[in-house]
Amino acid sequence: MKCSVFIATSLDGFIARLNGDIDWLPNGESVEEHGYQTLMDSVDVLVMGRNTFELVLSFDAWPYESKPVIVLSSRPLTLPSTVPATVEVLQQSPDQLIKTLEARGAKHIYVDGGVTIQRFIAAGLIDRIIITRIPVLIGSGIPLFGKLPHDVTLKHVATRAFASGLVQSEYNIATVPGATAYDATT
Repeated sequence: MKCSVFIATSLDGFIARLNGDIDWLPNGESVEEHGYQTLMDSVDVLVMGRNTFELVLSFDAWPYESKPVIVLSSRPLTLPSTVPATVEVLQQSPDQLIKTLEARGAKHIYVDGGVTIQRFIAAGLIDRIIITRIPVLIGSGIPLFGKLPHDVTLKHVATRAFASGLVQSEYNIATVPGATAYDATT
């Protein structure tokens, strides 16, 4: 199974403000194609954490159409009636979830949300990371990456600069020495 990350950060490495706000992101009026739709066309399932899911619920419209979405949450979560039937809440470790999704026939998943991405990286399950750096410094916030028990070696694939000032870098994960399964109790 292939696991990809496609995410934006401020230039100082944050994915959101401390309160979870992403108001510093470009407002979507850009006509530049950054590869998001290409990624979405290639994935079978989106996997996100509860905080990311709750942020997505605040959007004007559900952005994933009929694509299956798995929300990982360690606490019970009641889905609003406005959420498509393709959304499922599970309480599984990344390793367990991969087995579940493989059994369902999934071949490529898109992992989203800071803590969820960190857990998949620590478990050695991410294959590709695409990070789009937004030309803004927000000073503090929620970092994309957290503590790791070992270095994670990346292989640079490409970097693209856009007229808007966005800079996007793509990496493959080369090695994750000592990758361990995520403990769902932490």
